[in-house]
Amino acid sequence: MAENHSAKAKLPQFPEPYWRDAKGLPSFPKLNYDIKVETAIIGGGISGITTAYLLAKEGVKVALIDAGTLLNGTTGHTTAKITAQHDLIYHELMQTIGKEQAALYYQANTNALHFIKNTVAEHKIECDLTEEDAYIYTNSEEYVSKLHDEFTSYQEIGIDSEYVESIPLPLQTKAAIVMKKQAQFHPVAYLFSLVRFITEAGGAIYENTTAVDIEEGSQPKIITREGHTITCDNAIICSHFPFYDGSGFYFSRMYAERSYVLGIKIKQDYPGGMYLSAENPKRSLRYTMMNGEKLVLLGGESHKAGQGICTFKHYEALQAFGAETFDIKEIPYRWSTQDLITLDKIPYIGRLTSNSPNIFVATGYRKWGMTNGTTAALLLKDLIAQRDNPYAELYSPSRFNADPSVKNFIVQNADVAKHLIIGKLEVVFTKAEDLSNDEGAVVTVNGKRAGAYKDRNGTLHLVDTTCTHMGCEVEWNDGERTWDCPCHGSRFSVDGDVIEGPAEQPLKKVEEE
Repeated sequence: MAENHSAKAKLPQFPEPYWRDAKGLPSFPKLNYDIKVETAIIGGGISGITTAYLLAKEGVKVALIDAGTLLNGTTGHTTAKITAQHDLIYHELMQTIGKEQAALYYQANTNALHFIKNTVAEHKIECDLTEEDAYIYTNSEEYVSKLHDEFTSYQEIGIDSEYVESIPLPLQTKAAIVMKKQAQFHPVAYLFSLVRFITEAGGAIYENTTAVDIEEGSQPKIITREGHTITCDNAIICSHFPFYDGSGFYFSRMYAERSYVLGIKIKQDYPGGMYLSAENPKRSLRYTMMNGEKLVLLGGESHKAGQGICTFKHYEALQAFGAETFDIKEIPYRWSTQDLITLDKIPYIGRLTSNSPNIFVATGYRKWGMTNGTTAALLLKDLIAQRDNPYAELYSPSRFNADPSVKNFIVQNADVAKHLIIGKLEVVFTKAEDLSNDEGAVVTVNGKRAGAYKDRNGTLHLVDTTCTHMGCEVEWNDGERTWDCPCHGSRFSVDGDVIEGPAEQPLKKVEEE
């Protein structure tokens, strides 16, 4: 157990992921004219980039666009574990979709792991790739039996694994299961190597280019915010939350969760390996190399987006856990991320709807985007080429697994309705003039509910708190300085600009009378 003085290590004032804190990241122009390609891809994360890489490698003329900058979304804020160990999932999948489908899920993610390893070797990519064992551990009697059930499912599926009673970390542990020969890497270094291949193969990449609509047809047209079009044979939506729904009702079939990460330097030697607690609150650990020393990535504290306690307290909870476990020298990084969870916990990868033969989607990775995102690229490549793929049915967005989809659909949409009503009935007493510098809150302006943020210079930023997606009331996220919707996970800047969908329009500005 570390000494208490390590708790004094300060948290950074502003969130910034370690992966993005690098010099020499390439930049790309904004799309300012109409273009025509064979395949257009929206979203510059691991799914979009890997799909563009695979198609370019086969000679397909591709264009990749991103509303912001490449890898500045969920992929740039990941913990970057490359593993088929996705929490306690295999026993649950065997109960809901059967052994054969559960085994396919494992095989798909293992294939993704091998693809990444092989691609790193093929291109000699320097991305700190290391092979690591992945552990799920518990110190709870309740979860010992759950771990045993999960391990039994591992054995039935044929997963290379072991059941143990201790782990290399200084944590009290009653039991753990180990999935052998998994991996970790630097995701930005890896994916920007693929970006170079895309451009060398003639692929076009555009940043700060926001897609707002698709005109369906034999050659879909993607329309940007500025009114330019990308005409293509196939369109692929990898924009985290699908910016275009096509009557697929994705907002009602997924919910968003946020989680948090600290990058910490410790005085002890980190023993290697990747770890995840079975019980809540979740605790995730791995390391990465930073200037010749190990930076420990400590993550967890999941909650529904826009809901729960003051978000900065999640960082403080991780800080306290880190101080109890290690002797902390410094905390140079903190960041958070958001991911989408489907009704049956399996991503939606395939045709957007059964009536959209040439519009594809990849979403709902449940925080395991490194393998799920790579799986998506491999599957989408085959679907576009009209090749058989053994995982197409498993991931099909049009699938319906009655158990647990019906129950989860009811639960999630009842939660949306609850927050819609609560937000409308909330009585607000705070006034904008009560805020200190660098403070945000829901306030009363002109007798109505509004969102206020007073920046470090004392300038007030006022917005209407009604989410432009479906009318829920957004809440202030003090840890990230954003406005977050508790219903479907949309996020907005202090000036109301859309950071994350499903909302497409910014929050309205409010003027004081």
